[in-house]
Amino acid sequence: MTRKVSAKLYLSILATGLMAFCGVLIETAMNVTFPTLMKQFQVNTGTIQWLTTGYLLVVSIIVPISGFLKRRFTTKQLFLTATAFFILGLAICSVANDFALLLIGRLIQGCGTGITLPLMFNIILEQAPLDKIGFLMGIGTLVTAIAPALGPTYGGVLVDLNWHLIFIFLLVVMVIALFLGLFSITQVTKPVHVHLDVIAWLLIAIFFAGAILGLNRIENAPGQAAIYGVVAVLGLVGYAWRSLHVKEPLINLRLLKNWSFDWHVVTFLIIQIINVGFAFVLPNYLQLVNHTSSFTAGLLLLPGAALGACMAPMSGKLYDNLGPGKPIFIGLALQLVGILLLLATALTATPVILMLGYAAVMLGTGFAMGNIMTSGQAQLTQTETTDGNAIFNTMQQFSAALGTACVSLIVALAQVPTATAHSTAIGAQHAFWFLLILAIMGDIAIAIGLKTRHAQNQVASHDA
Repeated sequence: MTRKVSAKLYLSILATGLMAFCGVLIETAMNVTFPTLMKQFQVNTGTIQWLTTGYLLVVSIIVPISGFLKRRFTTKQLFLTATAFFILGLAICSVANDFALLLIGRLIQGCGTGITLPLMFNIILEQAPLDKIGFLMGIGTLVTAIAPALGPTYGGVLVDLNWHLIFIFLLVVMVIALFLGLFSITQVTKPVHVHLDVIAWLLIAIFFAGAILGLNRIENAPGQAAIYGVVAVLGLVGYAWRSLHVKEPLINLRLLKNWSFDWHVVTFLIIQIINVGFAFVLPNYLQLVNHTSSFTAGLLLLPGAALGACMAPMSGKLYDNLGPGKPIFIGLALQLVGILLLLATALTATPVILMLGYAAVMLGTGFAMGNIMTSGQAQLTQTETTDGNAIFNTMQQFSAALGTACVSLIVALAQVPTATAHSTAIGAQHAFWFLLILAIMGDIAIAIGLKTRHAQNQVASHDA
């Protein structure tokens, strides 16, 4: 097949991108609604958290089988299935007036998001011309990197009006995406009848269930968290053993023998933790320390999210023209500047300082994140990219849960009920230190990954 850029390709990326955007956006948008929903439904924090925990669980269980789904079904079949799940889930949440119904709607949405997230990147990797992949992956990553940042703004603006609007507006977007996808999505490979390894899928489900439930129990029930952690490890070990002993593994873990690919995945995971970490800390800081409303807190985070969104496709063009190194390291440098600014002013930061620091962090994300994924996928052969895409998307969902759990725990350990504002500022400072250490580790990891990539390319050129 001759790869070429066409209107249909752009529209198919837009259609799947809108769906993925809605799915990722709602993860962090819901966090802002929790105080309101707890009051309305008369439930505690542990119960209301299931609206996000349950959603992440479903997404994390569906994403790993994306490779099987892509091989077995057509792209349009997967798109329509995902759309049906998402629209149904949003419709239920739009009218829900009790907690159980709202939770059911969220779980159904998770099924749609789990199918959609890998679908967008699979279309780009399979159909885009090689000299345009950086730009188009930048557009794709814009969705998954910026949506968590926009979530608090979106939720904060609407929760004071009517929290049902959070779902109603996304329902409109999903209908638009449906019509775009029906017109534009094309099939370039023939589906094949492959076997779903149900045992392996069950082991993956055990791993993610144990890991996510454990992370959510660390603060209030460390004993339970440890038990869940053991269950997660057993699930992971069981899946790793099985994947190496079956002919058609759900996710080919042999890809992890490629060290350059591994370092790219590690850096990608770290950047996602940084993104969701700030998306959690800053809205809380603005409301509890600066005493702004949820509406104002959301608006103050909007410029940073917008900058990151604008930069993602532009940095992809830089990747196409200059290679991965320069745009990635520019992005990581900007992230470090933003983190250092927030760390230096953590105890006395004004809303303007928080806005500027966050803008630098998100600008760096726009430069680096998509290019890291593109560069990582470039280490694989064409037949391996589907599994590579599944690994990146699976790790992204896991890192979202991991980042939120770690940062919320760090802040909670510092908070004192009798001095909420000051203790929250101290907790934020500790969280910024944690994120700074992660950022430095990410810089080192990608430097090794790019150096290994360069060495591999030299070997490949020499062999050719």
